[in-house]
Amino acid sequence: MVTEVLGFSLILPFLPLYAQEMGASPFMVGMLLTTFSLFQFVSAPIMGRLSDIYGRKPLLIISQLSTLASFLILAFSHSLWMLYLSRAVDGLLGSNGTIAQAYLSDISDKKNRSKAFGISGVAFGIGFMIGPAIGGFLSQFGYNLPAYIAAFVSFLSIILTILILPETVKKQREVKFSFTIIDVKGFKDFWAQKKVRQQLLEFATYAFAQILFTSNFAIYTNKKIGVTSQDIGYALTYVGAITIIIRGFLIPRLIDKFGEKTLEKIGVISMIIGLFGLSIITQWNQIYLVITFFALGTALVRPLMMGDISRSVDDKKQGAILGIAGSVNSTAQIIGPLVGGTLLTYCFPNSVVYLAASLMVVGLILVIKEGNKR
Repeated sequence: MVTEVLGFSLILPFLPLYAQEMGASPFMVGMLLTTFSLFQFVSAPIMGRLSDIYGRKPLLIISQLSTLASFLILAFSHSLWMLYLSRAVDGLLGSNGTIAQAYLSDISDKKNRSKAFGISGVAFGIGFMIGPAIGGFLSQFGYNLPAYIAAFVSFLSIILTILILPETVKKQREVKFSFTIIDVKGFKDFWAQKKVRQQLLEFATYAFAQILFTSNFAIYTNKKIGVTSQDIGYALTYVGAITIIIRGFLIPRLIDKFGEKTLEKIGVISMIIGLFGLSIITQWNQIYLVITFFALGTALVRPLMMGDISRSVDDKKQGAILGIAGSVNSTAQIIGPLVGGTLLTYCFPNSVVYLAASLMVVGLILVIKEGNKR
């Protein structure tokens, strides 16, 4: 997981600005980021279900190969359509996160699942701490260089998966396979369950707010205070460092001491403070204070919500429910960049953070409502 996140985070600081150099408007940049999510929206549930049947390891390798191909296309890109193609190829089969989360569910019991998701966040944090700094620094020598490095890192992750990752799912001997582009029935079945619906709604508010801002972070800060890809890379590295500290060292202890719902409320409130704080910054050095709140919040909220979602169904449906959660996240990734790009193109920049903060206020209400019912 470290290598997967590292590969993507290498290209994250410069991709929006690279597209802008090729003539893309903020809305077109949003469309670029949406391309990946649109394809992943279709593929994530399918890959999750297939990993339940055929095993996590082979499906993970297939998804990693798709990601490798996407980085190579990006490295050779010379026009805007190739950037779009790169993101489409990655989204087509690159549902690594869904399968990795299902793998974590396989190797942890229900009681400790949120802790497992929190510890896995360390992998995310390590990749996110190293990747943006390297990608932002290397982008000054040409945007294709960090893309080549990302491709190499992705290749390394494939080798590691093949050599050291044990399988956790026993392949079914008799399989009745039916292909559906979107698992509407599966989603309806889960949605009909009140407990599952509550968890998915909470996660949807978080996912949309988080994606709405982070997908437009580079363009937002560039328009507001004129940052460069190197600045963005260093800021994202800082976010990664906070993620490592919270998820790797603190969250297991905090869960034992305060309980998951209390931590979830704290995380959501911290995100709200960070988002509203971003609207009043006037200089680049001020951004580190406000993104501290945002990073603390996201480091807490996501693993806690994923743990709740995982526990809401039985063990045999882990791949399926996490695939559905992946689709919810992908839906947010489809809508968020488009909405953010539209706001940045036609409205004032702060409208992006105001909308994201408002969504988290809704999320806070949902979390409090659930807590009162327990």
